Amino acid sequence: MRIVIAGGHGQIALRAERLLSARGDEVAGVIRRPEQAGDLLAAGAEPVVCDLESASVAEVARHLEGADAAVFAAGAGPGSGAARKDSVDHRACVLFADAAEAAGVRRFVVVSSMGADREPAEGTDPVFAAYLRAKAAADADVRSRAGLDWTILRPGGLTDRPGSGRVALAPSTGHGSVPRDDVAAVLVALLDEPAAVGRTLELIGGNSPVDEAVSALAG
Repeated sequence: MRIVIAGGHGQIALRAERLLSARGDEVAGVIRRPEQAGDLLAAGAEPVVCDLESASVAEVARHLEGADAAVFAAGAGPGSGAARKDSVDHRACVLFADAAEAAGVRRFVVVSSMGADREPAEGTDPVFAAYLRAKAAADADVRSRAGLDWTILRPGGLTDRPGSGRVALAPSTGHGSVPRDDVAAVLVALLDEPAAVGRTLELIGGNSPVDEAVSALAG
């Protein structure tokens, strides 16, 4: 398979790129800054320099031509304000989905966030609330598209602990945390699971091995 990942220098994306490359897939990561290219090459991924905040649909679609799947794992990141939550976490996702449809790439996976299915509680930090609203808007846009075989993955609190390889994956899991290693492993497994299409799934640490958690979606 050829997989193109938006946000290719992100912590989850780099982990997924290593996994995909190790299993023999061809993987490209969309990055904003050329100096990030070396990290992608080290992960076994082809770096593609393209700023999703300013590129056109046609420009992004050219990078998606010939791909079997597209993954949106981009985010404005820590330290960014509410405006960039909207321009990256929402609008760049919409752009990437438009480009996937234009390029004829049906399989489309979004790394979203737990909590994006409801209005942020009163008193939530304004920037974090903007992040959740941006993720919610992006998710709603992707779910409306008949031209994509989409899956939306909503991890709980992300940690840098080593992955355990054991997770809970379901439409609703309850609150919890999950290592980025395990998010990447689930992301890779979801790409190959037809039963994941059209599903919005929460992910936290749990008791099921990743492969079993993903294959159970067909049950």
